[in-house]
Amino acid sequence: MLNALFDSAERLQTITAKKIWFIILKTIYPSHRQDDMTSHKSFITVTSGLNRQSPPMKLFEKAKKFGIWNPSDIDLTEDCVDWQSFSEEEKDLFLRLTALFAAGEEAVTLDLLPLIQVIAEEGRLEEEMYLTTFLFEEAKHTDFFRRVLDEVCQHNGDLSGYHTPSYQTIFYQHLPKALHLLKQDSAPINQIRASVTYNMVVEGMLAETGYHAFFTMLEKQNLMPGLRKGIRLLKQDESRHIAYGIFLLSRLVAEHPDLWDELEQEMNGLLYPAVAVIGEAFSAYEVPPFGLVEEDFINYAMDQFQKRFARLEKARGAGLEQVIQTTNRVIEEDDA
Repeated sequence: MLNALFDSAERLQTITAKKIWFIILKTIYPSHRQDDMTSHKSFITVTSGLNRQSPPMKLFEKAKKFGIWNPSDIDLTEDCVDWQSFSEEEKDLFLRLTALFAAGEEAVTLDLLPLIQVIAEEGRLEEEMYLTTFLFEEAKHTDFFRRVLDEVCQHNGDLSGYHTPSYQTIFYQHLPKALHLLKQDSAPINQIRASVTYNMVVEGMLAETGYHAFFTMLEKQNLMPGLRKGIRLLKQDESRHIAYGIFLLSRLVAEHPDLWDELEQEMNGLLYPAVAVIGEAFSAYEVPPFGLVEEDFINYAMDQFQKRFARLEKARGAGLEQVIQTTNRVIEEDDA
């Protein structure tokens, strides 16, 4: 719609009419940077150079070193054998959890591009360079979980029945809405909403709790070594994603301190449906398989939420340089 409006402006015959039309459009859609989208005035690589000490570049280096793994190379032979030994309820829980992850990874692969576009349009080259690894890694994770369903579970049917109301609230509605809103309005508040949803809740809370569930189910009995190897590699990727989310949100809060209340409200608003995803999964079983205890996972999820929230609170009142130093320390300690 916006491109059509700008095309209409270009077709106006008089310079005065064109200027007035562009002023109206810029007022309605202040984030639509037409000049930035149609031409370049300079290039960072041949003017100021890349800031290799910035958090995004440090994460980019880690992604190049640790993020190059191929889901197709992971041996799932023993996993197929272990699958056959599961009870029907154990198979059901394993399918449920894998179906949540597969769709979740697909969702973020589908919905990430608007954030990358916004960062590119703002001229943040180092951040954009790192974000290119995001999309590759989320697609890789989608590939991995679908391979588990195909080769280990040998399931080709519809698994969307495992997507409970709260799961749908987050992945079918809130995530795409928050990310794709950036295409219409990339204001800082909307960047905050997108990153809170994606990095803090989807990755930092729900995915981390899901990994914990897989390891709790399988680690002690040494079951499904291929899946566990894949998830360890996934966790490495996701830890970088979360670290970037902490940096992005901290930077936005440092630059726009008046938006802290909105960030806090967004975090708290997503807390209930995120916790409800866990409760709804457990409610399907009278006695949860693998000896899992619902309260343990609720507590684990809350710990992840509080950990990320505490990281963000440190950005309140902090300057950008302090945000950079704090984030770099988190990256070096691998403690996002």
